[in-house]
Amino acid sequence: MKLLRFGEPGAERPGLIDRDGAIRDLFPILPEIDGAALSPASLAALAALDPGRLPLAPAGARIGPCVARPGKFICIGLNYADHARETGKEPPPEPIVFMKATSALSGPYDDVEIPRGSTKTDWEVELGVVIGAPAKYVAEEGALDHVAGYCLVNDVSERAFQSERGGQWTKGKSHDTFGPVGPWLVTRDEVPDPQDLDLWLEVDGLRRQTGNTRTMIFGVARLVSYLSQFMTLEPGDIIATGTPPGVGLGLKPPVFLSEGQEMRLAIQGLGEQRQRTVAARDRRPA
Repeated sequence: MKLLRFGEPGAERPGLIDRDGAIRDLFPILPEIDGAALSPASLAALAALDPGRLPLAPAGARIGPCVARPGKFICIGLNYADHARETGKEPPPEPIVFMKATSALSGPYDDVEIPRGSTKTDWEVELGVVIGAPAKYVAEEGALDHVAGYCLVNDVSERAFQSERGGQWTKGKSHDTFGPVGPWLVTRDEVPDPQDLDLWLEVDGLRRQTGNTRTMIFGVARLVSYLSQFMTLEPGDIIATGTPPGVGLGLKPPVFLSEGQEMRLAIQGLGEQRQRTVAARDRRPA
């Protein structure tokens, strides 16, 4: 099952993709795609619906982030050994954990802003994991039972803010629009092995990243179990699991984004994103 949210920012409605690829409106049945909607019982009820009896979404509707109001947007750094080395670092012995502000969340086709004063805005295609059942001190063997599904994430990053301005990585990861998520959430039953998914990213039609989740240092089950030792993972939380090599920082010489460029990225079975880069605005639309 593929779940999504459509409509203008702040007014999205819940939906699902039918067998013909059309968007069906779930609002008569479900108020939102959020933590409450992602419990095992809720997903089972949605899977039992006949999509053909649901109204169609308006043609050309904007697609928003596939999860509303996640409590946490957790990211894992340097989770592919070859990516770690391209940035001049050794693969970490334990997962590197940092947070991305939930206000960075944006739709898969929304513009990405280049922050004021930015000189090193970069791209990162990543597998996103969406939690469906609370997880605290869970064993790796049962960790995937706490996952509702998977989605595509572009972990957009400003490297100078991240590494040259003191403190932790969060400030380089959290600008508005730096968290495109979607286009949809694919439920766990449709992703038999999250450790065997191809992923790629292009900038202006030039392939920059090509990888497969099998080369993660720490797989999804390990990450869910690991994180649950330090915090309770709650339904609707998103985990961005790291990126393969090919980021702008790792190129020789480094290459970074500027206004007027286009990113295109995809993960096998999880859909495709496309974003245009623009100058930062004074405020996000209401």
